[in-house]
Amino acid sequence: MRRLAGILRLVLFLALAGTVGFSANSAQARDNIGIDTVALADLPPEAQRTVQLVRRGGPFPYPQKDGSTFGNFERRLPLQARGYYREFTVPTPGRHDRGARRLIAGNGRSGDVATSGEYYYTDDHYRSFRRIREP
Repeated sequence: MRRLAGILRLVLFLALAGTVGFSANSAQARDNIGIDTVALADLPPEAQRTVQLVRRGGPFPYPQKDGSTFGNFERRLPLQARGYYREFTVPTPGRHDRGARRLIAGNGRSGDVATSGEYYYTDDHYRSFRRIREP
């Protein structure tokens, strides 16, 4: 019985700690599925240019990789059928490889990443995402 009470106290503590941690981040907006959001204007200029390239259909800096299917294996974006998401490189100044920054574009209702307006940005190679808000 004491062990159960100890476990319950631990669970309660962790729940409260998570709530406090969440409220500390509440200055950053979240969309309706709990993903942080960011204004397009607040992204690095390279990310803003990548959004423009996606809307225009390219040309992309890594044509063999950019526009390829993003599998969402980490399940950090809303679950969709395979092929729904496409990934694009966001260049990192000073890097000679693709780096960790990516733009992920969803097909949205239009079925076309160029017009869907469903864009996510990651600067840590898929560990976290922010949905891009546009004016």
